Amino acid sequence: MSKQIKKNIFIAACLALSGVVAFSQDSAKRRTIDITSTFKPVLREAAKINFNAAPPTADTTRPVLNYNIPAENLFFTYQPANLKPLALEMDSLSGWDYSNFIKVGLGNVHLPYIKAGFSFGDGENTFFNLFASHYSSKGKLDFQKNSQTKVGATATYKTFNQHEWNFGLGFTSDDYFLYGFKPDSLPFTKDQLRQRFQTIEGRADFRNTVPSSFGLTYRPSVRASIFSDNHNPRVTEANSVVNLPVQKELGRTAALNLALNADLTNYRNNDGSGKKTQNNNVFTISPSVIIKSSTLFLQAGVIPSWDNGEFHLLPNAMADITTNDQRFTLQLGWIGYYNKGSYQRFASINPWLARPDSLLNTRVQEGYVGFKGSMGDHFSYSAKVGYQLHKNIPLFVNDTVDGKTFAVIYEPKLNILQMHAEAEYRVGEKFSAKGIFNLNNFIKIEQEAKAWGMIPLELGASLRWQVLNDLWFRSELWTWNAPGYRTKNGEAFKGDGAFDLNVGAEFRVAKGFNIWFQMNNILNNKYERWNQYEVYGFQVLGGIVYSFNQK
Repeated sequence: MSKQIKKNIFIAACLALSGVVAFSQDSAKRRTIDITSTFKPVLREAAKINFNAAPPTADTTRPVLNYNIPAENLFFTYQPANLKPLALEMDSLSGWDYSNFIKVGLGNVHLPYIKAGFSFGDGENTFFNLFASHYSSKGKLDFQKNSQTKVGATATYKTFNQHEWNFGLGFTSDDYFLYGFKPDSLPFTKDQLRQRFQTIEGRADFRNTVPSSFGLTYRPSVRASIFSDNHNPRVTEANSVVNLPVQKELGRTAALNLALNADLTNYRNNDGSGKKTQNNNVFTISPSVIIKSSTLFLQAGVIPSWDNGEFHLLPNAMADITTNDQRFTLQLGWIGYYNKGSYQRFASINPWLARPDSLLNTRVQEGYVGFKGSMGDHFSYSAKVGYQLHKNIPLFVNDTVDGKTFAVIYEPKLNILQMHAEAEYRVGEKFSAKGIFNLNNFIKIEQEAKAWGMIPLELGASLRWQVLNDLWFRSELWTWNAPGYRTKNGEAFKGDGAFDLNVGAEFRVAKGFNIWFQMNNILNNKYERWNQYEVYGFQVLGGIVYSFNQK
């Protein structure tokens, strides 16, 4: 046995002996760990730094900021058109409006003059307006006076389903005196010469503010009035108009129109021989086709009509051809319509008329060509030439007794070549100057010698100027060639022409208070619009306006 083997056997015997000794110890004894010392790590307290900040020193220098924005060039595939608004058209006879106002005045002819208007509502869905006016005037001639009293109310209500209701109710009383009798020495009492017309009128209409889901737009309306005079026996007349228009859109460039209209008159005249009642009714149907684009408006249709049961077919064709810049429009038309024959309408034309014995409607056909447009931003113009054919047109001639009343006679056929032109220069609401020209050339008269009482030539001009923020100035000029008259002796007569110049001003003196002043017929031209009835001469009138808001 080698020496190395002997050494290995010895080491193995020792290990075995040590294992036996360990196994022979007490195994029930618990194992424990005895800690002879405790170690607790502790960090050293750090030193704190105290901050005592001093206030900063004020910087009095202004910083200069430089911005470097690169230029951006936009290149569009189209060129937008320039916006050139047309001059706003203005009514030369309209006054300045106030939301709520009271206007009073006095003058050498008008004693007194009162006008008032009031507005109510929320301004969005409901609108209410009340208005009233009264004036009395007296000239230098005997019984040369008249007066008017007028009250009324209007209302508008917008529903939530895009519809709108409009209502109106009014009363008017006009007093005139038949002072134009010849000779002027004839004895008449005040009651014998008084002529009073009273009218009670109401209206209502209903419309949709946007087209319906079927492309329909509609606005049915009804208007009714009762008209009467003061003579004994008394005359009453009932007038009513019912209109039912409907439009059907056919895309963006076409539409169909259909309107049904009934114009009814019931005239009751008791002339002493028994009560006479006359019905004067007109019914029309107006179908038409409309084609519209940015440069064209075309309407083509006909109007079947029944005048007291007699059928007539009237034309209804119009065309407006406009340039691309909307600065010039050519107008063409061939149209037909009725001027209603009623006591109420005749009295509004000539208040010194006698009761008409009968009522006839005037049927008119007109062909015209014209144009309208604008130059620059402030100047607008229009002109038209038309040829009119009138059937049963009313003319007014003096009675054969003293000439103070006018009888209504009907001309069976009257052809008129009519020319109209107007131009206006307007700068917003600050300045407006307008001129009007009307020419009526009576070409063919079938029965009468002349077109009695119709003006052949008329010229007018008006000026509105807001000189300062609180100062307004206005002026009007009217002149015309006198119409032909038939005197009480049956002779043809032509009066002198008229030249009527009016000026007025209004300026604010305090918040809500304005003073107004005007002079009418400055040149004291005593012309006669109707034969034997001289108009008032020079008139001066002035007063104060108090305007206020409801809130």
